[in-house]
Amino acid sequence: MLAAERKAKIIEFVKRTNIATVTQLSEEFNVHEATIRRDLSEIEREGHLRRTHGGVILGEGIHSEPSFTVRATERVEEKQRIGAKAAEMIQEGDSIILDSGTTTFQIAKYIANKTNITVVTNDINIAAELRDSKGIKVIVTGGVLYPESFMLNGMFTNDVLKKLHVHKAFIGTPAIHPKKGLTHFEELFVPAKMEMINAASEVIVVTDHTKLGGVSLHMVSPISKVDKLITGEEASETQIQQFKESGIETVIS
Repeated sequence: MLAAERKAKIIEFVKRTNIATVTQLSEEFNVHEATIRRDLSEIEREGHLRRTHGGVILGEGIHSEPSFTVRATERVEEKQRIGAKAAEMIQEGDSIILDSGTTTFQIAKYIANKTNITVVTNDINIAAELRDSKGIKVIVTGGVLYPESFMLNGMFTNDVLKKLHVHKAFIGTPAIHPKKGLTHFEELFVPAKMEMINAASEVIVVTDHTKLGGVSLHMVSPISKVDKLITGEEASETQIQQFKESGIETVIS
């Protein structure tokens, strides 16, 4: 099989499965894993798929994402830097929202020793991380538990968020575009994120560089509602400039 044909079939395979490992693809196409890695690098440069730790997911439009356990192993150092930078923006007396996600989870780690902070979250991992923090009041939204992400979502979540006002909301996202704003692949998750944004005086999006420029099916928020974007130094100068031109204060960590 020619390389071009194999790459086309790899894309078809991942579109069927949403996510695939290098080992799976190596066995499926009967080639060495090094060959698959080379193919995936070329496919990613072409914008069709996005590399993950040990595999690949769909990248042309964001259709889904791996479980928390998988995402927690991806771009860990970048997420830690983003979390540390976000924590610097949280002051004594602040009330904040920490959206569910692996990057916002890093923020929780870096604020554990702060005092006189109120944290509202729909993420039971974040709540558990802060359970021994004496200076932090934790409010868990309630809602339906999504086991793969440790997220609480749904009517109860939305109702709680509607009744709150916080100083800052730290929002995670699978896709943020300098023109098309925040989007999400799953319509059920959109209302809670919208309520988080509406509840905050300042909206800060925290995301690793691979989400920049991404677009998914469902609109969460226009870019005009985002006050700051914190991302990693891995982001290209072009990506950063595009967000700055859209009026977003962009912080690199």
